[in-house]
Amino acid sequence: MRRMRLVVPPPDREAVRIAFATSDRLRVDQHFGVAVGFAIFEITPTQARLSEWVTDPAPLANTHDEDRLTRKIDALTGCSAVYCVAVGASAVQRLLTAGIQPLKVAPGTPISDLLAALQKQLVENPPAWLLRALRHRDRSSAAQRIAALADEEWDE
Repeated sequence: MRRMRLVVPPPDREAVRIAFATSDRLRVDQHFGVAVGFAIFEITPTQARLSEWVTDPAPLANTHDEDRLTRKIDALTGCSAVYCVAVGASAVQRLLTAGIQPLKVAPGTPISDLLAALQKQLVENPPAWLLRALRHRDRSSAAQRIAALADEEWDE
């Protein structure tokens, strides 16, 4: 997998990372297992920004290659969901085990429309998978803050 990380400010602790299976970074137009690329966005109620573009240099080399699925799922570490036009049953199970919710949408669905809907859901009525992601994010950031406090020097 090839990764392009954008040089942007550090990730927002309040952001949820969402991936989109896309060939053009504008529309969801790829089957998860053979996707040529994933646009990964960080989303808050007020902002959505592209943070990474991950590509698979050989998406069609072997359509039943379990290593290929592992590479794709590993590339999405930290994402709460992935939008795609289709996803196989074994990939669904592996994504869910990794804590990534697979979501199917119609081919050609604009990513901008999905981002706007997600931002609205963050504020108004998050679906169950998004609530789980928000709780996990909150637990993770609390654990990181506690670990940082433990690493600090204390004066007695």
